[in-house]
Amino acid sequence: MQIVKLNIEHKDLLFPRFKAIKTTLSEYTFANLYLFRNNHEYEVLLDKEVFIKGRSYDGYTYLMPTFDIRTIDFSYLKEMMRTVAFLFPIPENWLTVFNNEDFEIAYVAGDADYVYGVEKMSTYGGRGLHKKRNLLKQFLRSYQHDAQPLTNDRLDEARFILNDWQIISESKKEETDYEPCLEALDRYEELIICGGIYYADSEPAGFVLGEEINEDTFVLHFAKARTKFKGIYQYMFNTFAKILPLKYKYLNLEQDLDKENLRIFKSSYIPDEMIKKARVKLR
Repeated sequence: MQIVKLNIEHKDLLFPRFKAIKTTLSEYTFANLYLFRNNHEYEVLLDKEVFIKGRSYDGYTYLMPTFDIRTIDFSYLKEMMRTVAFLFPIPENWLTVFNNEDFEIAYVAGDADYVYGVEKMSTYGGRGLHKKRNLLKQFLRSYQHDAQPLTNDRLDEARFILNDWQIISESKKEETDYEPCLEALDRYEELIICGGIYYADSEPAGFVLGEEINEDTFVLHFAKARTKFKGIYQYMFNTFAKILPLKYKYLNLEQDLDKENLRIFKSSYIPDEMIKKARVKLR
């Protein structure tokens, strides 16, 4: 077995493997793993199969498969599982192959992805989103506004937004996702991600970054804005949903990591589904 720290050179190995899985779970993209490699101490295990070894935000070691787990020899899988606390993140439709005698399945609320219908985000329709509609209307009335694709010539403006966001957060950089987001901008084309940038009164006001995770779901890895422009987040999500190609039916805003501020923010958009991620432990 060969174990190496995950690095940019693993893109050619991992990118097509994740595309073949076709899951909606936000971890199953190379960009996500690479950008958060330091946070989770990601390593690539090269053996009969390819696994990612990581550490969860609550401190447990785990193996992440880079293939559909239902296709593997389970005696070999059990051998690999003895080196970590559990397998993670495992989609629910893979769980049928794990029997109760040998495996224990658990969920942590902070792991689950928040998934929204693109049509709903593009209209903020329904009674539950009336506050979002009102904030969007206030933004449109209060500021001259513009939305543009995040192209290479606008990356410096995105960095300006990110730095302003970090200052406003009043947190240390290591306590936020500042560094991963900055690297996403620095390796924008290399990581095969895309996004939009938004302006208010001709000032750079916010941006989003993400990528396709499967044929009908787009995942947003980052959404950063200067909150002095009231309603900017509502404008960004609404506008981005409107310009997404029609094939995308769902927008994944990832998990809340058991952080109350993220839970409140993401819950306020009323997700259509919370995509659970199983932790599968060997008994």
